Amino acid sequence: MRKTASFATTAVSLAALFAGASMMPTAAGAADADTIKYGKEVAFDRKKGNCLSCHMIADGESPGDLGPPLIAMKARFPDREKLRAQIWDPMIANPGTRMPPFGKYQALSGKEIDAIVDYLYTL
Repeated sequence: MRKTASFATTAVSLAALFAGASMMPTAAGAADADTIKYGKEVAFDRKKGNCLSCHMIADGESPGDLGPPLIAMKARFPDREKLRAQIWDPMIANPGTRMPPFGKYQALSGKEIDAIVDYLYTL
């Protein structure tokens, strides 16, 4: 009985290890520090992304509360393209949303949206 319990514990531990490793960024998919910094700047810029007007972000000042807090973004959006699409045009997934379609209305460029996604993945 002990051998079976030990085997089961080892199997569960290995499954947890591999599941956690799959959530880690790879060198090919990891953003560099400059891109992440730029994404944060755009997200916080009142004339650009202005994400803080609606969302709580850990190191932001005077956040809004219309939208959900931007935390655990990689866990909430494991598919990077879904998060990018949400910023590009959130009305596709949620027609009643108050979030503006930043890409569709060209308020942000594709490069700016990509940088914001890279920054959000650090939260």
